[in-house]
Amino acid sequence: MFTGIVENVGEIGEVKPTPAGLRLRLTTSLAGELTPGDSLAVNGVCLTVVSSDADGVHMDVSPETLRATAFASLKRGSLVNLERPMRIDGRVGGHFVQGHVDATGTVDEIRQDGDFWWLTIRFPPSLASQIVRKGSIAVDGVSLTVAGVDDRRFDVQIVPYTWEHTSLRGLKVNDPVNLESDMLGKYVLRALDVAKAR
Repeated sequence: MFTGIVENVGEIGEVKPTPAGLRLRLTTSLAGELTPGDSLAVNGVCLTVVSSDADGVHMDVSPETLRATAFASLKRGSLVNLERPMRIDGRVGGHFVQGHVDATGTVDEIRQDGDFWWLTIRFPPSLASQIVRKGSIAVDGVSLTVAGVDDRRFDVQIVPYTWEHTSLRGLKVNDPVNLESDMLGKYVLRALDVAKAR
């Protein structure tokens, strides 16, 4: 479980195809605190550390993760948002994030508003019922508040600190992003679906 509060921005050092997926090498200042078997959210995707050293970590990406996320667009030099799992005795500064991407979206617009930035992201129809104005959403692992939404796009406003301390600052129009909608909302929708089916 994560909170969507990014701890560190890492850099992809290597993307190596494997028979079924990918092996990533990430350079990050968190490397010295990570050991094999640890979980790490990478752009909002929960991955497992395979090996680590003083400079970075290796992680495997399965075919299903490649299919369900924007990881196919990662390349050497790409910046990624990193977060270790939340501590049970810690504060939840963002919202509950599982690290299980619901779908990928596409950046439609990026516009500056003083020191702030607006992102407009297009999402697939399957997420339409899970995104609500003033609700939470994780974009590439960053916990954000939906400022506006219609049937295919939503807006988020990024505060200067988040813009400067996450990989969101490197996004361009048409870039794919990982989206995870609010977990609590998904349970409510599932409960309603089950109730209707009875």
